[in-house]
Amino acid sequence: MKDKLKLLSPALVVVALVVIAICLVVYEREFLWKAQEMNLFLDTPLFLKQQMVTSGWLLTWLGCYFTEFFYYPILGVIWLTLWWTMLLLVLWRTFRIPVRWTAVLLIPLAAIVIMNMDLGYWIYYLKLRGHFFAAAIGTTIAVGAVWLYRLLPAKYYLSPLYIFISTGVLYPLIGFYGLLAALLMGLLAWRMEKQTLTERLIVSVVVVLSIVFWPLFYYNYVFYQTNIVNIWWTGLPLFIVDKELPNFYLPYYVLAASLAGLALMYGCWKEEEERSNSEGLATENVAKKKKAEKGRKKTVKIPVRWLLIHVILVVAVGYSIHRFWFKDHNFHKELRMEQCMENLDWEGVLAVAAADAEEPTRAIVMMRNLALFRVGRQGDQMYRYIDGSKPCQDPVPVRMMQVCGYSMYYNYGLVNYCHRWCLEQGVEFGFRAEYLKYLMRCSLVNGEYQEARKYASLLKHTRYHKAWVGKYERFIGQPNLLKANAEFSPIFHLMTGGDVLGSDQMMAEKFIMERFLKGYSDDKLYKEMSLISAMWEKDIQLFWPRFFDYAQSHSDERMPVHYQEAAYLYGNLEHEVDISKMPFDDQVKRDYAAFMDLANNATSESEDVMRPIFFQRFGHTFYYNYFFVHDLYLY
Repeated sequence: MKDKLKLLSPALVVVALVVIAICLVVYEREFLWKAQEMNLFLDTPLFLKQQMVTSGWLLTWLGCYFTEFFYYPILGVIWLTLWWTMLLLVLWRTFRIPVRWTAVLLIPLAAIVIMNMDLGYWIYYLKLRGHFFAAAIGTTIAVGAVWLYRLLPAKYYLSPLYIFISTGVLYPLIGFYGLLAALLMGLLAWRMEKQTLTERLIVSVVVVLSIVFWPLFYYNYVFYQTNIVNIWWTGLPLFIVDKELPNFYLPYYVLAASLAGLALMYGCWKEEEERSNSEGLATENVAKKKKAEKGRKKTVKIPVRWLLIHVILVVAVGYSIHRFWFKDHNFHKELRMEQCMENLDWEGVLAVAAADAEEPTRAIVMMRNLALFRVGRQGDQMYRYIDGSKPCQDPVPVRMMQVCGYSMYYNYGLVNYCHRWCLEQGVEFGFRAEYLKYLMRCSLVNGEYQEARKYASLLKHTRYHKAWVGKYERFIGQPNLLKANAEFSPIFHLMTGGDVLGSDQMMAEKFIMERFLKGYSDDKLYKEMSLISAMWEKDIQLFWPRFFDYAQSHSDERMPVHYQEAAYLYGNLEHEVDISKMPFDDQVKRDYAAFMDLANNATSESEDVMRPIFFQRFGHTFYYNYFFVHDLYLY
């Protein structure tokens, strides 16, 4: 019974790995898909050389390689889980952790899981490539080097020599993790047997020398693209936008501290294992004697302290992962909508937008309205969805430009702005598959076919984007085929108003709406967007000329409901335009009359009190939007 109880500890680790993997596949499919879209691995020698300009290049190269597999989330999670399993096995063997205490490995596992799952909107800002796998790969290699150190014979001063050489070899490959390996070897030297005080002091001095010398050596003579301030931290992400956010470094501190703790516990594990074995032999002898006594019950003493420690450990680890796992609902909703947009599934975008009643972010509203515009229902349904501007639940100062700005520019016909931002983002954060895809699309629309071939050639060197290239490569040199395509045709219509580069102040929504207000085109789709922009601005003087322009160009079509509501409201508010002969739907008139009756009867109430009452009856109308949706948070 007691031997079987010992297996509970490794069983907890296995269960934890399985549960985390299932949670990733079930709840984070879109996040993992986005991770590979914001990643780029090319199977070319040049790509490898580009990684080798800074220390830690092996982490980024391998990390980018394995991140590609998130194209199929299940496959990517399998690779990630295998790396975590390999790391835990190496830790277990290196520090000789007894089987019954295997559960302590949950601490470094939890730290590495949190490093990935607390990112949230950081996925748009991270400059460290291959982040999802970097910590697991770096830690595995570092601990493997410590394992070899432990196996060295304690003579001829091989230990300090190995530390100095291995740090020099590992630092350019895995950066910070190579220095961490040296530190762990230094700590382990004070716990290993058959080491004199002099030998331990020599090892400690060599560790300090290695940690100081090698980064400075490589900075001065090898790697020229590293800031001297960061030479000891290469291979780690920098959580800095307009200011540093230190809380995101907490899992890295926990990982380093847990590894240091395992090194310092090295001798204790051995002593306890020997004590446990001796107790086991004694127990076995006693059991044999008792077996001879007939009629006596067998009893097993339950190790209460051991069970209590395991319970506390599991609860603490489980709570920490749950607490720091980024769970913002709107963030995941944005990711699902982005994935639908990438697949040109506009009905899917609308289904996600209508899935719940939570106040959306402006990115959700913009993607939803774009989908309505693409399917031709914005004039009838754009107020049938919840409007709002809920801030992103993240300490990162998020800008819509990072989230979906360049895709909005592209789909609204401002392809030069999309092209510009993808280039600037690529220079700042590293070129990613998503940027290259939009750059190729923009080149096709602009008729820059040679440039389109360049981006197609790059994407052909990826693992999973070759099929995408084949889908778009057929448009190169075929402008007529391009303009007839369902994806590109609306973009050409919206481009007729001009697309001259200027400054957008990173305010994508405001800039797009103002460009349609300031521009002019005879194109029917452009006229509709100009009218929608005037309704967004809620400016009556801007509305009327665009309304009449739209009505004239669409005289053979029915007037969408929301455009009627805006005209009927503005006509009754200011009486500057005679609307008495306009053919408004009866429902439009009835909704307006009921809205005003309710407003007149609730004049003494505050807006906060009236808003839910009016939303229940009129939330699907422009009337409600005009009076109650204001002071939007644009970012």
